[in-house]
Amino acid sequence: MDRWLIVLRHAKSDWSDDLPDRERPLAPRGIRDAPKLGHWLTDHGHVPDLVVCSTATRTRETWQRVSEALPAKPPVEYDDDLYGGDVDEFLKAAHRTPSEVKTLALVGHEPGVSDFTLHLAGHGHDTREVQAKFPTGAAALLAVNSDWGQLSEARLVAFFRPRDA
Repeated sequence: MDRWLIVLRHAKSDWSDDLPDRERPLAPRGIRDAPKLGHWLTDHGHVPDLVVCSTATRTRETWQRVSEALPAKPPVEYDDDLYGGDVDEFLKAAHRTPSEVKTLALVGHEPGVSDFTLHLAGHGHDTREVQAKFPTGAAALLAVNSDWGQLSEARLVAFFRPRDA
């Protein structure tokens, strides 16, 4: 029962205006970097069947730009709990995923995305890059060997960073 989980941090956001945190848009670098993940997902055959995205402006804009580089646009659910969400909130989002979904993407913020990735994948050698820094626009690709409702661990397969694309 092979499933794939993509844990994605929003792309670089803009701090130039005096906006509430939730309303900050993407910075020019974020706008430029986000499609790189869409191309990477397409090239590696990991286009999501479902996306669960934080309600913050920068996560919505990130996913919009990532999806523009995909061959098909998956359905997106917006989850306010992923804004500032911790491991439990990310787990809840994954656990309620329908069983027919083979590839799930969760789009959120730090420290939730790195904490969740490390919670599932452990703190072994293969998670060194995630432990060091989960930069904006980065994504962890995890292999899942259980149904979504039973998700408690996964194996980190790849870690995408925009600067490497």
